[in-house]
Amino acid sequence: MAACIAGCGNSPRSGQVSEIVSDEILKEKTMVTQKIIPCLWVESDAQAVADYYLSIFKDGKLKELHRYDNPPEAIEQGGQPSFEMASIEIGGVDFTILAAGPYFKFNEAVSFVINCKDQDEVDYYWEALTSNGGEEGSCGWCKDKYGLSWQVIPIEYYELVNSEDPAVREKAMKTTMMQTKIILSELK
Repeated sequence: MAACIAGCGNSPRSGQVSEIVSDEILKEKTMVTQKIIPCLWVESDAQAVADYYLSIFKDGKLKELHRYDNPPEAIEQGGQPSFEMASIEIGGVDFTILAAGPYFKFNEAVSFVINCKDQDEVDYYWEALTSNGGEEGSCGWCKDKYGLSWQVIPIEYYELVNSEDPAVREKAMKTTMMQTKIILSELK
């Protein structure tokens, strides 16, 4: 989280922690064990964003949630009076959610792939991510309601597109190009 807090450029610099939103979080000793942690910049309400992702990724957990006051000089430069940060773990990966204003938006240059065990799991994530304001893309790509891009792929897909049999590879690739959500049975 320190990298997001001590950001530079257009990012507001942090002041003191104004409120720790959950006392339960303090009970857990937080250790940074993941060398690279994706930081997702959202406009506001880190708690709501964390809750959204944790409702989709059932094995996830909220690790931390803090609210920080910006120093007066950051506010004078157009920053907000305060911002929030949440740390969540989903799919065994830590993410930081930085809710610090409308300065940056997601685009397809950064996205995440969900490797699914079967078609049922593909269907689950596809529906969860595209409903309630998300949108379907092509070739297994979609965006969630915050605009973050995801590719939802059954792991068997890789066997098909990397098959030693050129006919299997070609059918899988051609069919993928015509699909929105990946339908594994159509690729075979």
